[in-house]
Amino acid sequence: MSGIPIKDEPVVVESYPPYGVTRRSFLFSSAGVAWATFSMAFGAGMASTLRFMLPNVLFEPPTSFKAGYLYEYAVGEVDERWKDKFGTWLVRTSDGMYALSTTCTHLGCIPNWLKNELKFKCPCHGSGFYATGVNFEGPAPRPLERYRIALDPNDGQIVVDKSKKFQQELGQWADPEAFLKA
Repeated sequence: MSGIPIKDEPVVVESYPPYGVTRRSFLFSSAGVAWATFSMAFGAGMASTLRFMLPNVLFEPPTSFKAGYLYEYAVGEVDERWKDKFGTWLVRTSDGMYALSTTCTHLGCIPNWLKNELKFKCPCHGSGFYATGVNFEGPAPRPLERYRIALDPNDGQIVVDKSKKFQQELGQWADPEAFLKA
């Protein structure tokens, strides 16, 4: 009489699997792993959707900057203090001052000022430029560009505006804004 309980024997009902599913067994089952994967993928999709709704902001350096006073620059010298931050060389002559772009007109490399040789020399392909910006050696097809340079009427500081460029081959170096008279 295997299936009939006897009076003194307690009836034992098993609630452990295979008859039921516990939380722990559900989490480690394939269904639990599938739900966890789905939840993470859904969360990542929602996060990327929300990020798409926010604007992308590109922080660029300003196109114009103040470079100090004219008396701070030595005559006949190329000043390199703005080369790294603003990509500009300021050249002081006996007549005034001009601002040169630090971008080579060949492939966009950054030339170096060689003080002993009095020239800009591009390390990439060997283009050479005089202190005036005129090319004289190498593959550079044209001279360096100049930026607009003026004095601030309020405080008398030099203002370089990189949004306005002047090219020598177009005759733009004769423009009064391409050269600051001293």
